[in-house]
Amino acid sequence: MIDLFRRPETPPDPIPGIADNRGDTPSPVILPVSLLVSSARLILERHLGLTWVSGEISNFMRATSGHCYFNLKDAKAQVRCVFFRHKAQFTEFTLKDGLQVEVRATASIYEARGEFQLNVETVRLAGVGALYERFAQLKARLEAAGWFAAQRKRPLPTRPRAVGIVTSLKAAALRDVLTTLRHRWSALPVVLYPASVQGPGAALELATAIRLANARAEVDVLIVCRGGGSIEDLWPFNEEIVAQAIFESLLPVVSGVGHETDFTICDFVADARAPTPTAAATLVAADGAALRRALAVQATRWRSNAYRAIEARMQRVDHLSRRLTHPAVRLGEQRRHLERLAERLVRCHAHHMAALAARATAVRQQYTWMLRRPLPQCAPLGAAREDFLRGARTRLERMAMRLAGAHQSLGHLNPGAVLERGYAIVAAADGRIVIDAAEVSPGDVVQLTFARGFAGARIVGSDTTFQNRDPLATGSRRKSRV
Repeated sequence: MIDLFRRPETPPDPIPGIADNRGDTPSPVILPVSLLVSSARLILERHLGLTWVSGEISNFMRATSGHCYFNLKDAKAQVRCVFFRHKAQFTEFTLKDGLQVEVRATASIYEARGEFQLNVETVRLAGVGALYERFAQLKARLEAAGWFAAQRKRPLPTRPRAVGIVTSLKAAALRDVLTTLRHRWSALPVVLYPASVQGPGAALELATAIRLANARAEVDVLIVCRGGGSIEDLWPFNEEIVAQAIFESLLPVVSGVGHETDFTICDFVADARAPTPTAAATLVAADGAALRRALAVQATRWRSNAYRAIEARMQRVDHLSRRLTHPAVRLGEQRRHLERLAERLVRCHAHHMAALAARATAVRQQYTWMLRRPLPQCAPLGAAREDFLRGARTRLERMAMRLAGAHQSLGHLNPGAVLERGYAIVAAADGRIVIDAAEVSPGDVVQLTFARGFAGARIVGSDTTFQNRDPLATGSRRKSRV
């Protein structure tokens, strides 16, 4: 803490714009008000800086801009304070007149009016600053560990079979909870797990009661509650041992600690937070009166629907009863209907057969007419036959002429005709035709074939010098030498 009344060991720095008058020759200095006030503000802010100041709030006002203005006073003095919106919005409790607080602020001067004021940085309740720091540290650590995560919170049962309450037997909140439960659902069983809610050892008793309720497993939901009080009174619900018991609880836990503005670690870890114990009872117990009214409305609706359904079915029965006839009448109608169908079937069959007969007659006449008339395909066939016969005759005549020519040519080549002219065919003993005199030797036996008959001969000599002579002469010469 800085002593405002202690004279500084070193003289302060000269104020900008003001001459140093500590010389031997004094000179009068005339300062403008703005320079004097700003210089005083600089001196305050430089020499005091941020400091903690305690006092009681009075004349508190929150402007439409969100800035807070109030006086901080004690028995002997007061000072004007300003708490700007961007810092005031993080305050965890409501500022109001008469509240004992400790502010961390900078001493300054509002130059427009020359008023001394404190520019507040943060506010905490007087006397419980250490508790708030412990609360903030534990809250931050448990939140980082995931104890406050919404994913792990379980839904509350809509129709619990029994409700457990962890609180003190002497707590006024217990009566409020029981009264609310009785009004909302009088038949709901309630099991009390007593524990101290204030003072030394209360946190351990609360944790033990919560674990006992889980071990006995005789309720479906658990209410941990107590009435309002100061932070010291509510501190057992800020202990880590209680938070751990709630975190490990298998039963859904509803926290109803303090008033609506009170927040504890228990509220953040629990599966549901109620602003008051009465509100906690409202969360776990269904509204019996509202349920009865809803059931009455539903019963009325069901009754009306049942009446309408019965009436509709009665009307349908009446309508069906009017449509009922005697079985004999039904059988007679069906017999007459079958007779009519049989008559229609006979007529239809007769008509069908007549139509088939007429169609067969028409087809027969058409086929007869088609068979009697010459076919259009016959004319090309006749023409083709005439052409074929004409071509065949021409071809036969041409082949006969060729045959006659060939016969004539064959007659010219017939060796028998040559033999008729006096020639003979000479054949060796082995049947070869002898066409060269060199093929025979004197003494060889040959066979001579004449135009009429054969004769045998022996070669007595031969001459090959007559090859280029006239064959006729040669033949006669050969013949004369055989």
